[in-house]
Amino acid sequence: MPVTSQLLRALPRAKLLAPSLLPCQHQSHLGPISHRHASRHPSHIWRFHLPSRGYRTTSDLCSYTLTPPQVNSILKANEYSFKVPEFDGKNVSSVMGFDSNQLPANAPIEDRRSAATCLQTRGMLLGVFDGHAGCACAQALSERLFYYIAVSLLPHETLCDLEAAVEAGRALSPILQWHKHPHDYFSREAQTLYFNSLRTYWQELIDLNSPGEIPDTREALLNAFKRLDNDLSLEAQVGDPNAFLHYWVLRVAFSGATACVAHIDGQDLYIANAGDGRAVLGVQEEDGSFSAHTLSNDHNAQNEDEVTRIRSEHPPSERKTVIRQDRLLGLLMPFRAFGDVKFKWSIELQKRVLESGPDQLHENEHTKFIPPNYHTPPYLTAEPEITYHRLRPQDRFLVIGSDGLWETLHRQEVVRIVGEYLTGVHQRQPLTVGGYRVTLGQMQGLLEERKARMSTAFEDQNAATHLIRHAVGNNEFGTVDHERLSKMLSLPEELARMYRDDITIIITQFNPHVIGAQRQEEQS
Repeated sequence: MPVTSQLLRALPRAKLLAPSLLPCQHQSHLGPISHRHASRHPSHIWRFHLPSRGYRTTSDLCSYTLTPPQVNSILKANEYSFKVPEFDGKNVSSVMGFDSNQLPANAPIEDRRSAATCLQTRGMLLGVFDGHAGCACAQALSERLFYYIAVSLLPHETLCDLEAAVEAGRALSPILQWHKHPHDYFSREAQTLYFNSLRTYWQELIDLNSPGEIPDTREALLNAFKRLDNDLSLEAQVGDPNAFLHYWVLRVAFSGATACVAHIDGQDLYIANAGDGRAVLGVQEEDGSFSAHTLSNDHNAQNEDEVTRIRSEHPPSERKTVIRQDRLLGLLMPFRAFGDVKFKWSIELQKRVLESGPDQLHENEHTKFIPPNYHTPPYLTAEPEITYHRLRPQDRFLVIGSDGLWETLHRQEVVRIVGEYLTGVHQRQPLTVGGYRVTLGQMQGLLEERKARMSTAFEDQNAATHLIRHAVGNNEFGTVDHERLSKMLSLPEELARMYRDDITIIITQFNPHVIGAQRQEEQS
């Protein structure tokens, strides 16, 4: 009997809990969880209690065995790759290209991703958006945030040209070149609304900025995040004569999403993060191994600075209630997010907007409850924490992932897996068995399994797909086990979310030759 006994990690906890639907505190059984299904099944949101390390064996799961081609079909369904074109045979960009992929646990998936080239500046934008209480807010961010960032980065003269073109009814010069998978759709019905809000923003930038003034990237990212979140809130308050759009803007505002965005321009890498997405740099050391350099901080209860920040923004009388059980007001896991107006608006404003809203919205339990101990809103912000890093030749790639990835793999393991994939060099790690007793025969079997894996480790054509394969299929010995992978991917919809989260990954590969040449030019 093989020693690889298929253990599953503890399932991630729901990001948002509705207090009116929680069973009593003494209830210890595991109930269904569905903060991410809230917009579809509002009556199935439960609080659950688990030991710190709860495992289930795959024999407990209602699943069936998939063949390797079926597994590959599922893993590759949402993969996307983009290679930066070369000019006259020479790549002049610090970015060689990127791979991205998504693996849903929810149906529909509540994560979103975006990638685009800023056509009127030199930068590239890449972002991962993790939705909760529905996918509406994450969807809006995936369509809109990059436009707000790009406009924030445009010089005064270009903004004036844009406004003059709109006034004259001329076609606008493109701002972004999107790199989209066919599944990454746009909400066509909302495009006019989105454009009008964006235009109002650039009109204000024209009034605020001076001719010849060069926008600061850090300020541009900060202002874009805050302004878009403000527009999401304002659009929901104003509503829309179109019933569908009225319902849509309210869904966007009452759901929520975290955002982790990278802006790469030459050697300049900026990360703007609001929430618990994460950006990790893969650095190649002199011996060929890879080390992880984290470029973002998680905004949750494990971040002491975040806990201090939130408590300092509210009266001492709320010190014990503003963060309870590692959640904001005992409900929300991320401490920064777009939307989530239940944690931002006054109670009076929430009631007024809901009373004038469409009846469909009243069917969503998340719009009905008032968070407990709700005295001094806002409790939540979309203001990003911005990190700057100057790229070096040894900085080989950047991994941006939703928390579904980081709950499954340690960042150093992520970087090792990606580094080995991109270089084709497998760094043999010491074989560990995690404290399990194994016979010599079982150890030999593990060594033979690793040897066989060496020949098939690079069958994926997409680095993000390869990483997801490991995130879902790794067993307790750090190797991809097809049986485990098969069972995890064949879980029915109502069970999949109990064992893992949506996973979204963008892996950007840098060009060390271009970065090195740019550094030499600056030094000469």
